[in-house]
Amino acid sequence: MGIVFTTMSVESMIATMPVARKHQVAGLLHGGAHVVLAETLGSFAAAFHAGLGAKVVGIEINATHHKGAASGLVTGTCTPVHLGRTLTTHQVVMTDEAGRRLSTCRITNMILAS
Repeated sequence: MGIVFTTMSVESMIATMPVARKHQVAGLLHGGAHVVLAETLGSFAAAFHAGLGAKVVGIEINATHHKGAASGLVTGTCTPVHLGRTLTTHQVVMTDEAGRRLSTCRITNMILAS
């Protein structure tokens, strides 16, 4: 998928992904690619919160697509909504190179007992 992390912390997880070769039939970035980026960011962010050795699994994800992208680089910015002992919820906003919002995702992860 070509995902490259640029920031990794509990407060903010940011990564980029190229649009190239991820198009749907209308020539725009496939909605599933948005969700892949969101799930990657949200899962890493949940693992950072949970700590070393903890395992996290996604239990819910949703996406709202606002605008299409046909080329360039997409940036996903993941921020916490809820950081609990057993559940985390993060919002992931995808933007294009001009900073326009492309999609908004929300992901909830469960922190598994050790």
